[in-house]
Formats: sequence, C-alpha cells, structure tokens
Amino acid sequence: MAYQGFGGYAGYSAAQMSGMQMQMGQAMSGAVQGVPPGAYPGYPYSTGDPMWSYFTAVAGQDGEVDAEELQRCLTQSGIHGSYSPFSLETCRVMIAMLDRDHTGKMGFNEFKELWAALNAWKQNFIMFDQDRSGTVEPHELGQAITAMGYRLSHQTLNAIVKRYSKNGRIYFDDYVACSVKLRALTDVLRRRDNMQQGFVNFAYDDFLQCTMAI
Repeated sequence: MAYQGFGGYAGYSAAQMSGMQMQMGQAMSGAVQGVPPGAYPGYPYSTGDPMWSYFTAVAGQDGEVDAEELQRCLTQSGIHGSYSPFSLETCRVMIAMLDRDHTGKMGFNEFKELWAALNAWKQNFIMFDQDRSGTVEPHELGQAITAMGYRLSHQTLNAIVKRYSKNGRIYFDDYVACSVKLRALTDVLRRRDNMQQGFVNFAYDDFLQCTMAI
C-alpha cells in the first residue's frame, strides 16, 4: 500500500520546496570566540543560507528552538501572511512532527524542512480560500486533504472536520495543525508497516507514545 500524501506537501516537488525561501531577519548580536557570528560551538552552520541568520536570532545556545521560540520565529517571519499567527499548540505539534531525537526541540535542518512544508500547505490553503476570508468550508478541507494526496474514507474526513472546524469553518492555524498531524501519524504508521499493507499491530504503550506525543 502506498501512503499517499506523505511528504508530498500538496503536490510540490522536492526541488520546488527547496526553492521556497524566507525573508531574512536580523542575526543574534554578539559572537562566540572562534565561531562565526550566529553559529554555535559544535553545531554546523551555513552562512550562505538565507534562513540561517533568522534561525539563530531565536534559537538557544544549543542551536535548537522549542515551541515558544518557534512560535516567535514564525510570527516574526510573517509566513502566516494575512492569516492569524500560529498558536503555541500548533507549534508544539510542528516540533513533534520532526522531533526524531525526542528532545522536544527543532534544529536548523528540521526548521528548513518545516518551512518548506508550511509554504506548500499555505499555497494549498490559499487555493481553496478563494474569498480570502482566512477560512475554508468543511467540504473544502476534504478537497484540500485529497489534493495533498491522501485517500481517506468519508467517515475519517468527517471526523477530521469535526475536530478542526470552528463555527462551521476551518481557520488557517487549524488547517496547518491538521496537516501536521496527518503527516506525523502517517509517518508513525509508515515506519512500522514494513510490508506496506496499510495496517500494523501496536502494543498499548507504544500506541500511546506515538499518538500522545503529537
């Protein structure tokens, strides 16, 4: 079974995603002796990357960002455009989606991966938000999910709509939270489905670890 939608980001190719750039912010003031400005001791840096200076402006000395730092970074970057900034809870699930070392934080490479995904998800949302209200209707959320390559049952789509709609509409922040969770949960299943059959067996504790962390 092919896991449609996983890593597809609304039909964008890897080359298109890598070309989606963010506006640079101001690098963090000060420098560590023997380390280029904005870099961290023992942490790879990329002075030619337009995202690096912005990332270092909010990252801690460990070269990673937590949910609150990520929220501040994304808000300052303006990636949400005319939509409301991302909530702290949405930023938590963003980190959980890419937190492969289970630190509760996000490094620079994960940040770039997230940025590409957010850009593609935003373009997908804009395509369905034709009246520029900042929301989409329930049936449009289903269409957006299908456009990302997922093939879900009507019952599953209804459950998703009920979970992420407010007063019959889905806002951009909730749409992104939905997209993040879809990808993260698909990843969990995909990693365990060695035969690509579309189903796996979970021990209760393992199931809780996988789902409660997202």
